[in-house]
Amino acid sequence: MRFLLDITLDEAASSEDKARELSRILRYWAGNVRHCPLQTGDGSAVYDSGYKEVGAWRVVAS
Repeated sequence: MRFLLDITLDEAASSEDKARELSRILRYWAGNVRHCPLQTGDGSAVYDSGYKEVGAWRVVAS
């Protein structure tokens, strides 16, 4: 299986803000991945700290 996480960061944000937001998203998903069945076809939207959709994760066959 492959776990794909695709995130779009705000181009106008500073490098520090981009790093902070990406770190928060990665920590959140690392902590919650155990609650996902992780079967081919599973996936969900990913939101930033302002609850704006910024990407998605999905599981695909390898």
